[in-house]
Amino acid sequence: MAAPEEQDLTQEQTEKLLQFQDLTGIESMDQCRHTLEQHNWNIEAAVQDRLNEQEGVPSVFNPPPSRPLQVNTADHRIYSYVVSRPQPRGLLGWGYYLIMLPFRFTYYTILDIFRFALRFIRPDPRSRVTDPVGDIVSFMHSFEEKYGRAHPVFYQGTYSQALNDAKRELRFLLVYLHGDDHQDSDEFCRNTLCAPEVISLINTRMLFWACSTNKPEGYRVSQALRENTYPFLAMIMLKDRRMTVVGRLEGLIQPDDLINQLTFIIDANQTYLVSERLERSVCREERNQTQVLRQQQDEAYLASLRADQEKERKKREERERKRRKEEEVKQQKLAEERRRQNLQEEKERKLERLPPEPSPDDPESVKIIFKLPNDSRVERRFHFSQSLTVIHDFLFSLKESPEKFQIEANFPRRVLPCIPSEEWPNPPTLQEAGLSHTEVLFVQDLTDE
Repeated sequence: MAAPEEQDLTQEQTEKLLQFQDLTGIESMDQCRHTLEQHNWNIEAAVQDRLNEQEGVPSVFNPPPSRPLQVNTADHRIYSYVVSRPQPRGLLGWGYYLIMLPFRFTYYTILDIFRFALRFIRPDPRSRVTDPVGDIVSFMHSFEEKYGRAHPVFYQGTYSQALNDAKRELRFLLVYLHGDDHQDSDEFCRNTLCAPEVISLINTRMLFWACSTNKPEGYRVSQALRENTYPFLAMIMLKDRRMTVVGRLEGLIQPDDLINQLTFIIDANQTYLVSERLERSVCREERNQTQVLRQQQDEAYLASLRADQEKERKKREERERKRRKEEEVKQQKLAEERRRQNLQEEKERKLERLPPEPSPDDPESVKIIFKLPNDSRVERRFHFSQSLTVIHDFLFSLKESPEKFQIEANFPRRVLPCIPSEEWPNPPTLQEAGLSHTEVLFVQDLTDE
């Protein structure tokens, strides 16, 4: 079932709509329909216009508002070839010519007066170009209906697009303006333009653009090229950086003569295209070299940038490493300071809890001489009933004593169990440890163990 916006389409239009969507890849069905309606449902013209837009050529429905055709027609070196109508031959020919002359003169005079007067009544409809591609396609269809399909390949696009393609591809552009009302147009199209040798030359050596001057697009080109009579052919090419008319062929020209004239124009101007191709090649090479140089500069810049970033990264890492080390040293100092402070506080607490020293006269007292690791001696009296822990607390409270130590006796040599352990949960008293009234004990430093 068709979508609501497609219900008013015929079967043929629906098929064209789907075919156009397949050929162009446009997802929006509304856009496809709008484009086909602009081209009067001519799918070939619509596809051609779409392809031209994708190549960067402006759409024929969005032309510059008043931009003139950029073709140089004022060059005095333009090659011009005009074929005059043959003069009457014989008495019968001249008689027929003289009899028809007044009628022909009257007909064309009245026709010109009528056209001139008509301009004041309403503007020439050909002056408004609304569907240039449609004009081209309409002329192609009428040409094929009248003269057959054996003809040069028509450029299916506007005149401006043909100029752009010829300029981009550095090719000759042959423009044919068809005068529908001219008496020589039929003979030229049928016998000259459709001749096999002419078709072969045009298809292989140039682009071919054609339109009727009765169509707005053809009329617009006619105003730019200013033809004098029909049939009219103009050869256009890129010359001195401008699209220039380099040859004009007017009148009823025969096939062999047309081939000779076109070949002459091509040979006379081929050097300009060769020079332009060479210049473009040089420019392209320069652009490539510039691009390579820019790429090398970019790579060198990126390499330098990466090196600078690596240096900066290493600097940051070094600064961070130093910061962490300084912080670590600072924390170690703080920890050491706290440890010493805690140690000093612990020494003070041990000192405060020590029992009083017995008098020398006390028979239960023990005189102990301590030999410290720094070879100094300390002497103090203790009571036999006191635990060995008291001895340890006394030594621990001394400023000269190490943080961790053990107490050894010499006779017999042994380590006194002054601190609770698994073997001695409750350290023995001095008497239980076998100490005499006078003892010499050694303090062994265990701090580094």
